Amino acid sequence: MSATAPEAPDTGLLEVVTDATVPVGASGAPFRPTPAGFAARVGVLVALLALVLAVPQLVPGVYVNVVTKAAVYGLVALSLNVLLGYAGLVSLGHSAFFGVGAFGAGYALTKMQLPWGAAVLMAALTGAVAAVVLGAIALRLRAVYFTLVTISYGFVAQETLFNIRSLTGGGAGQPAPRPSLFHSDVRYAYLCIGILAVAMVFDWRFTASRGGRAVQALRDDERVAASWGIDVTGYKIMAFVISGIMAGIAGALFASIEQVVTPADFGFALSLTFLLATVVGGAGNRWGVVQGGILFAVLPTIIDRAHANFHVWPFTAISITLEPAVEALLLILTLIFFPGGIAQQQRNLLSWLSFKRFRQPEAGGGPARGGMGARP
Repeated sequence: MSATAPEAPDTGLLEVVTDATVPVGASGAPFRPTPAGFAARVGVLVALLALVLAVPQLVPGVYVNVVTKAAVYGLVALSLNVLLGYAGLVSLGHSAFFGVGAFGAGYALTKMQLPWGAAVLMAALTGAVAAVVLGAIALRLRAVYFTLVTISYGFVAQETLFNIRSLTGGGAGQPAPRPSLFHSDVRYAYLCIGILAVAMVFDWRFTASRGGRAVQALRDDERVAASWGIDVTGYKIMAFVISGIMAGIAGALFASIEQVVTPADFGFALSLTFLLATVVGGAGNRWGVVQGGILFAVLPTIIDRAHANFHVWPFTAISITLEPAVEALLLILTLIFFPGGIAQQQRNLLSWLSFKRFRQPEAGGGPARGGMGARP
């Protein structure tokens, strides 16, 4: 009988130097961190959670709403990831789902005098309806024609639907007051962060479910998925509805940041921003796309402060108007060096934080799916 090699011990933070090629164990048992490794991971996760919860308290008061916007953009990126990262559908009309949720919540709060929670539910419903309408039309098409329809859908919403005065208030906008318990900027920031956390848990359970696995099979190969008995059209509609609901809720949260929502907030450029945030974050990885959404939410403020505070080139040459150029540069650099985006760059760290080995084999040039938030 051949001797079996003992499993390499986990030494906590020192595990980072181990080699990914070391086998899990001759018995084939899954990797389990030692008590020291488990404690190290828990400690880092607790520290990260504490940092997130401390941010609304640490930033100057004028920037608290930027933190809130970052949480909302993280939720929007998570919703678009259901279409792009899981189902493989490139949508450039996501600002429409976002906008109908915002105006739906504003209308419910102002015109119908509904409680804030009921207004959020109405926003989710309007987002789902908008998604079903777009999905029923666009899913009959493929590739570039599908994308063109989503672009047209966004423009129709922007130029027509969002300018119906009785629904949106026209240029004056629609008031969208916050719930009384979360009326202050800091409390509202915590509310949005909490809803983002709930959405991430939902996304995690969705990807682990039968329906979630079926949706992800569509991205890999629709014909193979159909041959296994998967209802391609039905699961695409499911992806659209889930994405629309999440985007609608994000719209409701966004509407109450400044407590008024206007049609100018939902132009085509916003759809591009959401798409870039998802790609740069790492389509297919929930932790990556949330970080991408946060990055693109705070990017205008970072550029503005750099232009104001650093009086040396290149900071003197940039301003808030160059935000699209910076976003495009981030996209180009991502596609060239890290096609899997932020998630690919953090692949080993995310693997370690999900109680696996630090070093994982490279998954190739596609979207990063390893680590926390990966495909099941």
